[in-house]
Amino acid sequence: MTPLANVLIVGAGPTGLVLALWLTRQGVAVRIVDKASGPGATSRAMVVHARTLELYRQLDLDAAVIAAGHRAPALHLWAKGRQRATLSFGSAGQELTPYPFVLVFPQDKHERLLVERLKALGVEVQWQTECLGFEDFGDHVVVQLRSADGSEQRCEAAYIAGCDGARSVVRHALGTDFAGGTYEKYFYVADVQASGPTANGDVNAALNQADFVLWLGYDDQGRGRLIGVADDNSEHAESLAFDDVGHRALASVGLQVAKVHWFSTYRVHHRVADHYRRGRAFLVGDAAHIHSPVGGQGMNTGIGDAINLAWKLAGVLRQGAPDALLDSYEAERRAFALTLVETTDRAFTFITAGGRLADFVRTQIAPRLASLAYGVGAVREYAFRLLSQTMIRYRDSPISAGQAGAVHGGDRLPWVRAADNYGPLAAIAWQVHVYGTARSDLVAWCAAQRIALHQFDFGPPYAAAGLLRNAAYLIRPDSYVACADVDGNPATLQALLSRCTGHAPVT
Repeated sequence: MTPLANVLIVGAGPTGLVLALWLTRQGVAVRIVDKASGPGATSRAMVVHARTLELYRQLDLDAAVIAAGHRAPALHLWAKGRQRATLSFGSAGQELTPYPFVLVFPQDKHERLLVERLKALGVEVQWQTECLGFEDFGDHVVVQLRSADGSEQRCEAAYIAGCDGARSVVRHALGTDFAGGTYEKYFYVADVQASGPTANGDVNAALNQADFVLWLGYDDQGRGRLIGVADDNSEHAESLAFDDVGHRALASVGLQVAKVHWFSTYRVHHRVADHYRRGRAFLVGDAAHIHSPVGGQGMNTGIGDAINLAWKLAGVLRQGAPDALLDSYEAERRAFALTLVETTDRAFTFITAGGRLADFVRTQIAPRLASLAYGVGAVREYAFRLLSQTMIRYRDSPISAGQAGAVHGGDRLPWVRAADNYGPLAAIAWQVHVYGTARSDLVAWCAAQRIALHQFDFGPPYAAAGLLRNAAYLIRPDSYVACADVDGNPATLQALLSRCTGHAPVT
């Protein structure tokens, strides 16, 4: 048998690669395998949202990803040939995140960057290595692998993480239900060179009588991604070419395609696994949930899964945290996936519904309401929070507690633009933030626990962000607030920390 690896990761897409990066950075040995011959050669997922970039900052990845991608500063909504509403990401998100934009970064380039970063840390992806199944022995797993030459081997690991997509071998081995359904309509994706008023660096969405197209520019010179309705129920939809699909929505916004670099059709599914964990096996990313492409949420959600799981696995394997900490992965991420699938399902159904009434609402009523709503600052901010995933929170999690100001345990730590209080979050570790003055016993407790204490001079920007003067905020390694305490009492923080680490107070 091969030497023990603490975590064996099946699947080297963005989800599996980020899981490997986070675990490696925290000192956890990993082995990552994929049956493909190398990183993907097509663009597939395109959008990197603000919350993902915030988490990438902890890996020192944000700058490299932004430099390689294209910032889309706004979303324009079109209906029947007219631009009806615009959401400026900058004006909506500039007080919420260091990354007030949507980043367009094709998945193939994204994967290659992650592979290179992982290699720099000494971990090579084992390509052309297929997972055939595994057995859970209670204190470890044994995974059956097959190499490119057909030879098979059995590999031991402390845990296995299935990051192997919608047809996950790990999920099938677990026997976990993947409830949901499949929409009737086919969609297409195409990488093209185009011209016209919408072939710019912004995001443009056009609605035209159950025809739909979304434009994501790779640059400002007309190279970009199209996503649109291919066909209703055609048995031959999978063999369609770009010239075969409806172009009404394209024509309505004056978008003219000069060259098609890549084209594919697909069916849209919406499913969530009934369990994300069984014993020593975990489902992550598309292996655990799939949904419509509305909002570009899929890859970002998988990356969020990976980071949520990584610090908990590291806590158990490296710091002696209790096994129960790993149960919070399913509690937190599955709850979010269920909400996300419901939200994207409603949006997808609205976009693709047929009939005169649906067409009228979609092309006449909805754009007018959107235009009015986008004029209200609170609505713009809400829309940006929803799209950017900065709204994700875990208030009902078993490892969240307390409230101080508007911030609850389980919330994403609010970003304060005036001082950039996210700087300390580059450390993937527990830490305490106090906006004001920390109590002397809290200072002593942090020193005894070897937890970094960061104090910020309180002022109006912190109050505007919902933070409370002199309160204590215990921050998890993934930058979410674990515990918020009005009084800054170390005993309150200790109670939550003990639940996560299993360690008794240091006296």
